[in-house]
Amino acid sequence: MARYTLRQLAYFTAVADAGSISAAAAKLHVSQTAVAAAVTELERIFRTQLTVRRKAHGVSLTPAGSYLNARAAELLRAAEELELSTASGGRQLAGPLVIGCYQTVAPTILPVLIEGFSVNHPQVGLDFVEGAQDVIQERLLAGDMDLAIVYDMDLGPGLGSVLLYDVSAYVLLPASHRLADQPDVTLAELAEDPMILLDAPPSSHHTLSLFEKAGVRPDIRYRTRDFELTRSLVGRGVGYSVLVQRPAVDRSYEGRAVVAKPISPAVSPVAVKMIWPESIRLTDRAEAMVAFAASAAPNTQQPPPEPEGGS
Repeated sequence: MARYTLRQLAYFTAVADAGSISAAAAKLHVSQTAVAAAVTELERIFRTQLTVRRKAHGVSLTPAGSYLNARAAELLRAAEELELSTASGGRQLAGPLVIGCYQTVAPTILPVLIEGFSVNHPQVGLDFVEGAQDVIQERLLAGDMDLAIVYDMDLGPGLGSVLLYDVSAYVLLPASHRLADQPDVTLAELAEDPMILLDAPPSSHHTLSLFEKAGVRPDIRYRTRDFELTRSLVGRGVGYSVLVQRPAVDRSYEGRAVVAKPISPAVSPVAVKMIWPESIRLTDRAEAMVAFAASAAPNTQQPPPEPEGGS
């Protein structure tokens, strides 16, 4: 029988995360004395020093403390899973699940996952966070979310992943553009045209790399971090853009016609992946979402069915 308690482990991991006993106590809404006593008792039980406590400098972990922190986090997650699943005898998933998503990918994939997964697992509290890809990665590794959906570009080490789908970059033109009737467009043909750059890494990194490989220097007229603003500016004839995600309707937010053209010569597709930290065991909820996303995501790339009697 273990002599330590889950509460002691929870207090210890809170100290490790917060960097001080006072900050951990404030986060847990308990006294500093209770938190300090829990850490001291764990050091007595394990017969080793777990922390180095310095006045005005917070708390740092010893190598033994770092090891315990990682294993304690796993044990606490397993305990939470046990509590959530026991009520249904393990037959029904329950509990929170947070997914991060790169902002330009979100409109394409998140509605499919939210609707489908919620129907199959109504007791799971599904939530999502949108943002820049670097921020999404940071928050994923910090434990703010369980999974994330990103482009397979500029990814850090230590991430597990599953491929959701591949998609290729294309040129978006105003309907009145001189190249709008061509079957495809070379980047060289656009060298003198004003460009609207979706300046949201890694999309912008990818776009500029395509021009660099083609030996073309784009004439960037405007930079925007908003996908729909980019399309609206193109619809107004302000310039063209190079995008990856493609809405089902070739009209801007204002309803103006835009034309999507393949790039010639063909460019390598970009992979959209669901990722998670390899160092953390996925919850049953997260594992179910990974499996569902891998099966459902390819359908997001199919055109929606036309209404009956439609043109």
